[in-house]
Amino acid sequence: MKFKITLLMVLGTVLMTNAQMKKWTLEECVTFAVENNLTIEQFELDLENAKIDKSDAIGNMLPNLNGTTTISSNTGFSINPTNNLPTNSTAFNVNGNVSSNVTLFDGLRNLRQLNRAKMNAIANQYRLDDLKDDIKLSVANAYLGVISNKEQLRTFRAQYAVTEQDLKRTKELVESGVVPRGDLLEIEATAADQEQQIVNGESLVLISRINLAQLLQITDYENFDVADAEYQIPPSDILNNSAKVIFDKALSFRNDIKFSESNVKLAEEDLKIAKGAYSPTLSAFFQYGTRYSDVTQIPDGNGVPFTPNFTDQLWIFDGISYGAQLNVPIFNGWSTRNNVKRSQISLQKAKLQFEQDKLDLETNIQQAYVDVTTFYKAYEAAEKTLEARRLAYDYAKERFNVGLMNAFDFSQAQSRVDNAEASVIRTKYDYIFRLKILEFYFGIPISLN
Repeated sequence: MKFKITLLMVLGTVLMTNAQMKKWTLEECVTFAVENNLTIEQFELDLENAKIDKSDAIGNMLPNLNGTTTISSNTGFSINPTNNLPTNSTAFNVNGNVSSNVTLFDGLRNLRQLNRAKMNAIANQYRLDDLKDDIKLSVANAYLGVISNKEQLRTFRAQYAVTEQDLKRTKELVESGVVPRGDLLEIEATAADQEQQIVNGESLVLISRINLAQLLQITDYENFDVADAEYQIPPSDILNNSAKVIFDKALSFRNDIKFSESNVKLAEEDLKIAKGAYSPTLSAFFQYGTRYSDVTQIPDGNGVPFTPNFTDQLWIFDGISYGAQLNVPIFNGWSTRNNVKRSQISLQKAKLQFEQDKLDLETNIQQAYVDVTTFYKAYEAAEKTLEARRLAYDYAKERFNVGLMNAFDFSQAQSRVDNAEASVIRTKYDYIFRLKILEFYFGIPISLN
């Protein structure tokens, strides 16, 4: 009795869990993928590094400040710090100084490093946003794959339900002697094929769900599912715009293009920084120092030598030094010249990559534009084919029911309907995805509403 109660409780928990399983919408999947993708998190860390580089560049323009303290003890031969004469004794010494340096001019390299750091932060933001765009498209494609497989599975089950009815009628016709038993065997074979289709369809649904879950980095595959829905062809006026118009608009906002353009600006700034090494560097310095030594001897007011205490020596022996330093580059083994040449090459490569990225974008948009038109025509053709197959199937069914058609020909008519329905589902979702890609290039967010 206890075992039965426990079993009922377990089954009840499972049923409640399944009933409460979250059904994900496309928008929820896209949002979750963007917020939890590991690659995005890595790119976000790169963006944080770029912001730190900006702080470094600002710090390079500020004066530095350093303090140094040295404590030492000498036994034996040494130089007396008070009179610079050799001595052979034990001495305890303390030296301290504070220094500051600031670069006054370095060919504007520090300023350009700051500009470059700002540009690099912007470029990393574009790269991050471009990755998010790619993930959104991948999630949308995987999501539509799940929906398409689910719709096909529903179709397979509906077809099997019709075949079951045909099988029941055929048994009655065989028992009444209207049709031969071979026709019943043919219908049974058709039913077995459809059962296999259902099994394969269930596998495809499961695999597509797992693929989508992996994109979202969700490991609880069994409890992950998308919202049940059957999408129709969404209305869209995107084809009212030419491919050229879509391309021109895409150039104004696409993150991959912005990232490529930012790389050109970064390369231009790198070239300016490299050329700045030809210029002299002017810096200023300031230093304050003092010392203490227990062997220090200075005369008092009566001319008698004595050793001042620690605090007094710090004030007596302190000193300040300051000045400026000019460093003029004359010859450095052609390193500056070669760095400039490397920067020039990098700039040319960045410009070529920018042009290539624009060309790739135009090619992709042209292809997407053609795909939308082509896949819609394929969908329309599949719809017409399905309508014709259904009419042929209804006619074949009437003939089969009165014994004017054998079961083999009838099953062939039904198989053609099954294939036509599968083709309609496939071409419909192929078209929807291509349509969403083209709209995405035009700046329209991904949505199935």
